[in-house]
Amino acid sequence: MRIMRASSWWRFAIAAVILLAVTPVRAAEEPIEIFDAHLHYNWEPNPYYQVEEVLALFKKHRVTGILATSRPNTGTHALMDAKADGLWVVPFIRPYRVRPDIQTWFNDPTIFDLVQDEFKRGYYRGIGEFHLSGKAAATEWVKKAVDFAVANDLYLHAHADDEAVEILMRHNGRAKIIWAHTGFSLAPSRVASMLATYPQLWGELSYRGGITGAGGELTPEWRAMFEKYPDRFLLGSDTWISERWSSYGAIMAEYRGWLKQLPPAVAKQIAHGNAKRLFAAK
Repeated sequence: MRIMRASSWWRFAIAAVILLAVTPVRAAEEPIEIFDAHLHYNWEPNPYYQVEEVLALFKKHRVTGILATSRPNTGTHALMDAKADGLWVVPFIRPYRVRPDIQTWFNDPTIFDLVQDEFKRGYYRGIGEFHLSGKAAATEWVKKAVDFAVANDLYLHAHADDEAVEILMRHNGRAKIIWAHTGFSLAPSRVASMLATYPQLWGELSYRGGITGAGGELTPEWRAMFEKYPDRFLLGSDTWISERWSSYGAIMAEYRGWLKQLPPAVAKQIAHGNAKRLFAAK
């Protein structure tokens, strides 16, 4: 074995020290930014967090945009009025004044009046989240809401089963629908069929079951769907109750856990790119 001479060893050591000194330490990789496309800042009668606390939560978890709704719409007004640096607020009109409206809004003409009055604020980009099941979507007042959305280039954020989504699309073929929860536990094959049939349908993934399996690994069905339709999915927290606010960081961490299993370009589209494209300024 050849033994390194002392002088050579010292020259090697000095070179290594110099190299370490001039090479910057790589900062910890920043988590992927997320646009939260299903956020409720409900105000009944007071919010769970104050506005400044909510804004701090978004900043802490690198949420750079939100699809903002509230019941009543007071919470959305507050988020818009805050004009927070580094946060893009995309406001939607919630067609509810109080929680019982969930069960009756689709047959209530006063709700359509509410939607029209709120729209006069001039900044809304959609209507929802609203709840519909099956043929409840087939009413006169739902059709009026869909037609109003199409006429004013608004998205519809529908918490609905697949039958109700299809009825909404039949009301007006130009409707643009964000499908809250993407059918919950609906078979992935049916979800894929809906996406193929309706090019203006996007799946929002809060509470969506089956995306991951043991150990948080993406299931083959959902990996294939994300890679086939990378431009058709959005992420959301669905902060409909206080517990969802309390676990906000965990919700975002779970998303990032499976996003990093996808090709980086696909992950970026789902995390924030699709929302930025859909809601870009007119």
